[in-house]
Amino acid sequence: MALKTKCIKKPREESDGWRLSIMSRHTLDDGTTPDPEIALEMYDEWCPKFAPRPRLIGAYKREEISWEKFEWEFMRYLASPKIQPALCSLARAARQFDITILCVEETPEHCHRRLVAEACKKIDPSLEIVIE
Repeated sequence: MALKTKCIKKPREESDGWRLSIMSRHTLDDGTTPDPEIALEMYDEWCPKFAPRPRLIGAYKREEISWEKFEWEFMRYLASPKIQPALCSLARAARQFDITILCVEETPEHCHRRLVAEACKKIDPSLEIVIE
């Protein structure tokens, strides 16, 4: 079993297992208009608690902070007592069955889904992660 990552817009594959959207929203930039490219059948569950806070992602998107600063702040959030139990549960579940965490970014280099997977790997070093 593994914890995988991929873009939510990539087609569903049997090897994905449970598809978990970790996006803060499924809307256009206005925050209210549904994104026509994201449909309910693209994911099995939506878990926005693993998404960056709006202030943080907004600062990065507006280029007010670098990716390095965003990554540091987001990893600090993931290490907080507020989110650690959920991360532990995610890592534990990924040992039982395949889970693919999804975000809208095409590649993982500058995407929080990679950071969530890496945080789970820190919790359970034996966890297999596959980053797309």
